[in-house]
Amino acid sequence: MQIDGNTQLVGIIAAPIAHVRTPQLFNASVARQGLNAVCVPFHVDSAQLQAFLAGAPAAQNLQGLVVTIPHKENVVAACGELTDTARLVGSVNAMRFDREKGHWTGGNFDGDGFVAGLRERGHSLSGKRVLQLGAGGAGKSMAYAIARENPAELVIYNRSADKAEELAASLGKALPSVPIRSGDNNPSGFDVVVNATALGLRDTDPTPVPAQQLSAGALVCEAVVRDGDTPLLKAARELGCTVHHGQWMLYGQIVEISRFLGVPLAPEFVERILGPAD
Repeated sequence: MQIDGNTQLVGIIAAPIAHVRTPQLFNASVARQGLNAVCVPFHVDSAQLQAFLAGAPAAQNLQGLVVTIPHKENVVAACGELTDTARLVGSVNAMRFDREKGHWTGGNFDGDGFVAGLRERGHSLSGKRVLQLGAGGAGKSMAYAIARENPAELVIYNRSADKAEELAASLGKALPSVPIRSGDNNPSGFDVVVNATALGLRDTDPTPVPAQQLSAGALVCEAVVRDGDTPLLKAARELGCTVHHGQWMLYGQIVEISRFLGVPLAPEFVERILGPAD
């Protein structure tokens, strides 16, 4: 990769930043495709967030920003426009600056990335009974994207039951033709089980469902990105379930966000870098 005066810049902001994998994946994909662009990580503390967002557009070759923890909800107020998903879930994970209008436009691609990753692996949610675990920032976007795929039913579980109830009610208003409700974390009878919590980053983490109750043949999906199987995927594999790693959600997000930011990466170049996971 050669950086010169024509290089398009994409930033990623987080606090802390050392653990993120987006720059490595984005830059490797850009190099393979031969684009003149680079993704640069920025450690931006919450106290400096608004000052950073106010000053960043001064860089005329800045295409936009990828936004991750803990800033996804805090950047919403800085956006003059929001995509439909970002508005519904109240969370942003990508921002581009509209120089003609003079404001940021925010989008959320957690859910779109999750669904794109499923499609890449040949999985469909249409007509399936889906259980999603977690109703946080990413979980909201994922639930919205899942509901748009016309499942037979979407059940949302969260440790704080009121959050699951609020999300189910909000999605039910937006997509009244889809059966959506809150429920418990018993995975028995579900065709698809989706972990949208942080459980699974460590080998010692408990599974977010009683794994022994997974239905044989179910598709068990992760949002957690890590090397190897999470405890949930390990248990699911042993029970004969089909497993879907979190890195395919990251793959889908990179593809969708790159389009939004005007540095479109071809899916085949991203997949070559990601490699097979399942």
